Amino acid sequence: MTKSGISAIRLALWGLVLLALIVLLWVRVLAPRLEQDVTASLGRGDYQLTATDGSAFTEDSLKGAPSAVFFGFTHCPEVCPTTLGDIATWEEGLGSDAAALRVFFVTVDPERDTVEQLRDYVSWVPEVRGVSGSRADIDKALKAFRIYARRVPLDDGGYTMDHSAMVLLFDARGDYAGLINYQEDYDRALGKLQALVAGG
Repeated sequence: MTKSGISAIRLALWGLVLLALIVLLWVRVLAPRLEQDVTASLGRGDYQLTATDGSAFTEDSLKGAPSAVFFGFTHCPEVCPTTLGDIATWEEGLGSDAAALRVFFVTVDPERDTVEQLRDYVSWVPEVRGVSGSRADIDKALKAFRIYARRVPLDDGGYTMDHSAMVLLFDARGDYAGLINYQEDYDRALGKLQALVAGG
């Protein structure tokens, strides 16, 4: 092999070493730190909303007891009623511990979802409180919880809402504690909630 060939191989090997170090730095240091920075601020913001039990819903509402927060809307054809049904079965699985978990259903469609309408909509799931407010404060909440929501026009002149479908979990300190994906396996979802309630 020529001298220039050996140099090329040596250069390529050093390139691979450098690439491996960059990947290691990203996986071990940068990505976890970035994720920690994002999740540490989830739910934090200056939104001022109203819950169906008459209480205010602010970032302080997440403190004092474990919470589950879901964003949806009452005209939702599938995701929201399905998730409320899941929440009802999770509460049943939690048994007496269900009372220790606060569940908030925050509307992404405050133009149609008044507090009164939400009260009727969530009334069949015992521990769920509906949350609504002004468009401006809902937008602040969407930003605080990193929720995607977008109005989608319909052919009949009406509209529906496209939105994030996960349930966000917060511990009693109001810190983000994970999420439950849409239609996640029942045992896995229940396990997350049991751990959340046990941790306080």
